[in-house]
Amino acid sequence: MAGKPSPRTRSRSSSPIFLVTLSLLALSILFFLFSLSPRTLPSDAFPTLKPETSFVASLEHFLFHQAHKSSQAARLVRGTDDVVTDLDDSMYGIESKRVIGDPYFPVGMPIRVYVYEMPSKFTYDLLWLFRNTYRDTSNLTSNGSPVHRLIEQHSIDYWLWADLIAPESERLLKSVVRVDRQEEADLFYIPFFTTISFFLLEKQQCKALYRDALNWVTDQPAWKRSGGRDHILPVHHPWSFKSVRKFMKNAIWLLPDMDSTGNWYKPGQVFLEKDLILPYVPNLDLCDAKCLEESYSKRTTLLFFRGRLKRNALIHLMLFWGVQISPMDKFKGRIGT
Repeated sequence: MAGKPSPRTRSRSSSPIFLVTLSLLALSILFFLFSLSPRTLPSDAFPTLKPETSFVASLEHFLFHQAHKSSQAARLVRGTDDVVTDLDDSMYGIESKRVIGDPYFPVGMPIRVYVYEMPSKFTYDLLWLFRNTYRDTSNLTSNGSPVHRLIEQHSIDYWLWADLIAPESERLLKSVVRVDRQEEADLFYIPFFTTISFFLLEKQQCKALYRDALNWVTDQPAWKRSGGRDHILPVHHPWSFKSVRKFMKNAIWLLPDMDSTGNWYKPGQVFLEKDLILPYVPNLDLCDAKCLEESYSKRTTLLFFRGRLKRNALIHLMLFWGVQISPMDKFKGRIGT
């Protein structure tokens, strides 16, 4: 149609709005993480809500009480050219009405997220696999660490997804609204548990599942419309999803950091302009202010995990705490007080 902006022109013109939306999402996720601690919730905000902070306990309740309510048949819509064009037209029309109708858009508006309903092999089956195997203490990593503890550390994908699909009255993340129609969405969430599949499946089985997930997602009209730039993909363990990452590098990745080792990600895969860093989920009991005060006098040893040798944070910490260490202690990685 003459005079009608192309999808590329539209995406460029709406980029400031998208960046603001992405920033709001980051703040919302941080709010969600802090809200896992009961002491950070205002007493009158959720008077009947007692959020579960244990991953295992929350997962147990989710699988036996909530999963059957949320489980639906996976929706697979082939991304043909006509379907992609229709979706683009619909999204452009809705966005234009929002911008014209509210001069302060998108300030004060919740982020609208469409959650893909993927086949259960990418979601519920993996959660059940973890639930049925985490008590197996022989399931260890190469350095002897229990696998289920690592999965718990990188379980941000579970917490986000479980909250997004929960009934509205039970949700913690109030700044994000789940929408049922793709044309109404600001962002698209991909609920694939990359960490669980990496640790609990055989190598070739895991790679095959990664390829299936890649094909499923990239065949969606919304992905083809944007090239994945408005899609959120949890890749929180740095070793997960490696075999197909290059095909989804345009998506917004949820990461533990921006590659502190220098060899986790390929050049151009992660950068601050598009990705979000989310902290590890603690897998230890919370030591609150009272706990710290009561145990302070019992703490007689300072442990500092130095990390890479080229970093010099050790000296600054020693100066700050006034700790004296010998060269041999420093070489061996021991710090005595």
